[in-house]
Amino acid sequence: MTIMSEAALPIEVEFPEPFHPGWNKIDGVTADDHRVRIDPAAYFFRYENPSWLVCDWDGVRSGLLNATETEQTTVEQMALDHVRAHGRSTRDPAEVLAIAWKVTAYIFRAEHLSEPGLAALGVRAEHLRMLREVGTLMALNRVELNGRISNVGPAWMFPIACKVVYGLGHQEAQLVDELYHGTWFDEARRVEAVKANAALGGKLVHGCQSQADMRGGCVVPFGVDLAEFRRELRGFGDDWIERVEACGR
Repeated sequence: MTIMSEAALPIEVEFPEPFHPGWNKIDGVTADDHRVRIDPAAYFFRYENPSWLVCDWDGVRSGLLNATETEQTTVEQMALDHVRAHGRSTRDPAEVLAIAWKVTAYIFRAEHLSEPGLAALGVRAEHLRMLREVGTLMALNRVELNGRISNVGPAWMFPIACKVVYGLGHQEAQLVDELYHGTWFDEARRVEAVKANAALGGKLVHGCQSQADMRGGCVVPFGVDLAEFRRELRGFGDDWIERVEACGR
């Protein structure tokens, strides 16, 4: 049963690229080419605070992506300053998804496929599609400053969702998970991600760093209580993971 703070209207957004039809296996999601519809009551496990902090992508692109770290100002400080100056609250989940698509399309763009290290790992265009799509839906998750995970749905469990949606075996799901929580983010691409995720109001924290298994992650606010976040994550019900796995049966 979904824990909800209030009745929620369906979420509907049209993306620049078609979503994989495998998303129709996930409870509450209807993917019809470019259009994705989400029924919050069926999709979320918790939906306690349907509001999000965002910055306009055009502002991030023009004012932050080309900014250079200095001895006095780290890239994280730049991102935090941008969020403080330009962040705004929205209760429109479709707007969050539209911004998230632009963020993930930038971070996981095809030009990186030519890099020898990623090519040696066997990273292909279809893996980038997975990272973009799942990363986009993960933007609807939410973590409060006190560390409580208030909004969470199947896309949080990144590798499990990839198994179901894209029909991946365990080894390939593990590859995509490794890309998401570590291997992709060499220092140059980590810096890109820090700046780009300012559009979603925070920084990317990988759940796999506090769990032995593959539990995805979330963009969380700067200053979040990570000790409480880890406690919450440790309590993540295995029943939630089982519910995602069951979508593929």
